[in-house]
Amino acid sequence: MPRPRRTQISVEDTPYYHCCSRVVRRAFLCGDDAYLGKNYDHRRSWVESLLFELEAVFAIDVAAFAVMSNHLHVLLRVDIDSANRWTDREVLEQWHKLFKGDGLTQKFAKGELVEAHEVNRLMHSIAIYRSRLCDISWFMRCLNEPIARQANQEDNCTGRFWEGRFKSQALLDEAAVLTCMAYVDLNPIRAQIADTPEQSDHTSIQLRIRAALKGEQPKNLIPFIGNERENQPNGIAFSLIDYLQLVDDTGRIIRSDKRGSISENSAKLLTRLNIHKDNWLKLTTEFGKLFHGPVGTLQELTDYCEHLEKRRRHFAASCQHFHCN
Repeated sequence: MPRPRRTQISVEDTPYYHCCSRVVRRAFLCGDDAYLGKNYDHRRSWVESLLFELEAVFAIDVAAFAVMSNHLHVLLRVDIDSANRWTDREVLEQWHKLFKGDGLTQKFAKGELVEAHEVNRLMHSIAIYRSRLCDISWFMRCLNEPIARQANQEDNCTGRFWEGRFKSQALLDEAAVLTCMAYVDLNPIRAQIADTPEQSDHTSIQLRIRAALKGEQPKNLIPFIGNERENQPNGIAFSLIDYLQLVDDTGRIIRSDKRGSISENSAKLLTRLNIHKDNWLKLTTEFGKLFHGPVGTLQELTDYCEHLEKRRRHFAASCQHFHCN
């Protein structure tokens, strides 16, 4: 039986989560449907646009994404601190960008006087909305439901569009996060719908490469901030250039018509991650098969399972593929 989502999310252990949604109908989310003779590439733009619209509303950041023909990958970071820093009015302003709320929340958001007997109800609503705005389930709901309605309307049909609930897995350390990012970013190359990362449309890696060519980083993706240091800003504590090199090296190895190998610089990054380079290709090509639950060291996995009252042995076997001894 699927577990409730609250038993899979532990922000105490990690803010990073890999989420995946698949379509249920034979008709493709995006790309060519040979059976019907239709092309659905335009739906990729729907997903990407809505993803970044939600990123600007929720206290949830996007680290990586890939919109494929029949499924969607997103790697998200829950930003509890930002949600807690919002004032009550800011919480309602964010929520009202997606939902109407009610007359009371609208009145308060406009700066109008709230009666004394209404305060408790208002504070209750604000607390609920603040919680939802840093809730991955609400984020994915706000992403998947509008896409399903729009696709059903276009297809002139009703019923399910997505294959049940989205799948999510906790990424418990920086090695798990970076490996999952590379797995997501390399999806089009593994699927042979793109030759290089820069040609992988509707992916985070393409956005990062285009921005890097201008000496910038995408504003709507979590930035790479370099090595860890005191008073560092929020971001991924690695060099962007090192990550792009690692993804490029890996993509060349995956492609059968390209000669490729892990460069010395990429090998140093893998050493820092405590991942043997001989395991790296397996991890980035089979991540979804190897890990059906949380990803991290055995100790991190133990702590995570204890916090959520899970039984560790269901996931422990996968960890042996991950870290060097």
